[in-house]
Amino acid sequence: MTELLRPIEIIRPPAIEFGAGLVGAVGRWAAAQGITRCLVVADAFNAARVELLGLPGEVVVFGEVKPEPDIPNLERALALAERARPDLVVGFGGGSAMDLAKLVAVLPGSGQAIHDVVGAERVAGRSTALAQVPTTSGTGSEAGTRALVTDPATRNKLAIQSRHILADLAVVDPDLTLTVPSAVTAATGVDALAHCAEAFTSRRAHPLIDLYALEGIRLVGRYLARAVADGSDREARAGLSLASLYGGFCLGPVNTTAGHAVAYPLGTRHHVAHGLACAVIFPHTLAFNAPAVPEKTALILAALGLRAASDEGAVLAAAHSFCARLGIEMRLSRLGVPEDDLGTMAEEAHAIRRLLDNNPRDISRDQILAIYQAAL
Repeated sequence: MTELLRPIEIIRPPAIEFGAGLVGAVGRWAAAQGITRCLVVADAFNAARVELLGLPGEVVVFGEVKPEPDIPNLERALALAERARPDLVVGFGGGSAMDLAKLVAVLPGSGQAIHDVVGAERVAGRSTALAQVPTTSGTGSEAGTRALVTDPATRNKLAIQSRHILADLAVVDPDLTLTVPSAVTAATGVDALAHCAEAFTSRRAHPLIDLYALEGIRLVGRYLARAVADGSDREARAGLSLASLYGGFCLGPVNTTAGHAVAYPLGTRHHVAHGLACAVIFPHTLAFNAPAVPEKTALILAALGLRAASDEGAVLAAAHSFCARLGIEMRLSRLGVPEDDLGTMAEEAHAIRRLLDNNPRDISRDQILAIYQAAL
């Protein structure tokens, strides 16, 4: 079966507003919908600037979202939602805030708990409106049907996929990212790149998504170094916001592959921020997969402004240099990852079949371990 004959379904928010200075569109939309009670799910920084949203009526804020949110973090947000009974839930922040907002919009009053909805299309429904407002350029969660939360009992990510957690409205205002520090800009930018590159090279790749994937990679190649060097570069910020959105488009119908599977244990076991974990792993899995998808690998490097290559060694050197020039710390040992845990991490990563089964090249537990060792 060729890629063109493979069925695909594209699901996106009914309304997406993109542009500098548009953050207040959320409030205008909410008012037009007759919304009177709002719950904003945010990290502490964005909780302090909720007024930018211009929300109508009573506004309650859950401002305790933490990086790599876990079940206790979610449960605190759900408890507040049970009390507030909002008409509208707004995710305001990075991927962590937006993922929690998705679950806060569907779980209260549903009779379902988090473990009841893990997997594909197990959410019963949603009666609360949902809007998403990203403040970083990495996850593309504003446009997607997936949410991730860590189970502290297993130290694994729980993945929820449902059309019911798709936002009614996504407002992407690149000016909201002007305050993002350079290190976070770099790491989240490579996360967006990884979404696009992994979808582009996936066994489930499709021409309808390749269009967004390759353009997202080009946008990262054109604008990421600029935004890292000068955080006030509004054009660069807009380019990265668009790259992130395109990466989000890739996640629903195609999703990520080995890069994210290998990166996940860095966050769940050692609290390495998701974007940074993906950035450290990206060159290694791109190179590993090169023999299986040489033409597409060469296109990825060219889109980043690098010399096209498909040889594993050359791909690794080029992609690693791209990330290192952004100032990203590329050594796991310097990120607090102990060598004696690499074996367990490899076992956990190898068990993430929902991603690895779509990788263009089969990867064993020992090959994952070799990637960790090379990155140590």
